[in-house]
Amino acid sequence: MQESITKLFKSLIPAVDFCSLRLVDETSEQIMVRQDILQPLTTCSDSGAMITVIHRGGYGYAATSDLSRSGLQDAIARAQAWADASSGRSVVDYSKIKLPQPQGRYASPRNDAAPRLSRRDVIGMLMQESAACRIDARIVDWYASLGTIRTQQMYVSADGAAVYQDFDYVIPNLAVTANEGADTQTRSLGGQYNGYCRQGGLEVLAAAGFHGAGQRIAQQALDLLAAPNCPTGRMDVLLMPEQMMLQIHESIGHPLELDRILGDERNFAGTSFVTLDMFGQFQYGSDLLNVTHDPSRPEQFASYQWDDEGTQAEKTYIIRNGLLERPLGGTISQARAGVEGVANARACSWNRPPIDRMANLNIEPGTSSLADMIKSVERGVLMDTNVSWSIDDSRNKFQFGCESARLIENGELKGVLKNPNYRGISESFWRSLKAVGDASTYNVMGTPFCGKGEPSQVIRVGHASPACLFANVDVFGGE
Repeated sequence: MQESITKLFKSLIPAVDFCSLRLVDETSEQIMVRQDILQPLTTCSDSGAMITVIHRGGYGYAATSDLSRSGLQDAIARAQAWADASSGRSVVDYSKIKLPQPQGRYASPRNDAAPRLSRRDVIGMLMQESAACRIDARIVDWYASLGTIRTQQMYVSADGAAVYQDFDYVIPNLAVTANEGADTQTRSLGGQYNGYCRQGGLEVLAAAGFHGAGQRIAQQALDLLAAPNCPTGRMDVLLMPEQMMLQIHESIGHPLELDRILGDERNFAGTSFVTLDMFGQFQYGSDLLNVTHDPSRPEQFASYQWDDEGTQAEKTYIIRNGLLERPLGGTISQARAGVEGVANARACSWNRPPIDRMANLNIEPGTSSLADMIKSVERGVLMDTNVSWSIDDSRNKFQFGCESARLIENGELKGVLKNPNYRGISESFWRSLKAVGDASTYNVMGTPFCGKGEPSQVIRVGHASPACLFANVDVFGGE
């Protein structure tokens, strides 16, 4: 299909400054067992193309699921009409922006030695983990699920771009809810974000610790019922990777998206406390903070070789030694702002235009072991797995809650705590970073559920991080 669509598109290219086609063909399946009952299987197949036209400084796009000659002709005509209508009226002269002309192929990694399970095998595996959750009468709800997505994407342009990328996504999850009296506690594998999602095959299940998770997660939910509430006060907080994922996402990722800084999101999802004059000058965090945008890490959820404007992806430092270096902005946003960015112009599907989206936004490992970080804490709390989040419209003041915690006293890890929460302000919080875990504390996480844009786009992102220790954080419990 890709070859025939490419040939057809090239025969229809109008006399304009720039014209491209982005074809997306995606199939997905979701299998869930809840309380030992197989839920209705969800399958989806979706195909279509986005046409982009730049002419006389104007920019236009149009999408179609009709991939016939007449369907593509109509989409090209609509995109050209929008480009003509915006000519001379846009905030930037798009014809002056040099878009890349990449050629090549990319595919998600697959471990051929990993077992290939039939649908029957997957259902059996989920049934087994579901049954293992029933260890106590206080377990009142539980589920195990597995989602798989296969995406084939093509990007071609009139000036020679020809990129083909194949993606395989695996999304395991499991959660258990326990209740006693008025107290209800939930523990999950990776959180409600489906945090252990990755690219690859079913080897992802082993990396996520999925096998045997049912009984383990159920016991953790029961332990929370018996646990005291998290204490309230200012103290050190040690965040594990399952919570660091959310912290990175909300208080580094979104505020550094360049289109948001330029005001594009202001009337929908808010603005950013970051301004253009901060790049190269602003101390975003302590000198231990090193953040990279790395779509080249193969197993991570949002890896790719080219973004949806055709820009080559590479590992790029966004924050180095605490200093803010560059925003998360693609080729067009970089031209608008006059600053260097990264390859992160991305669309959630064929019927949406690419906008600035974080992809794999990671904190680089430091030198501290988990044991050494715990030993350094006189009084604090270790928190794991996000359960709630709130952040203001400039992505600055935040309040986050976790599923589970452990008390730390005099350098020793103590008992389990429930209902742990903390709050802060992005810039001062990251400046309080006083230790970054080494590679032994590092974990690769992600989520399929990052929302942004008008019309809305829900996209896949990745966040890898070590455990991180923060000083003098405002902590509070559930009472």
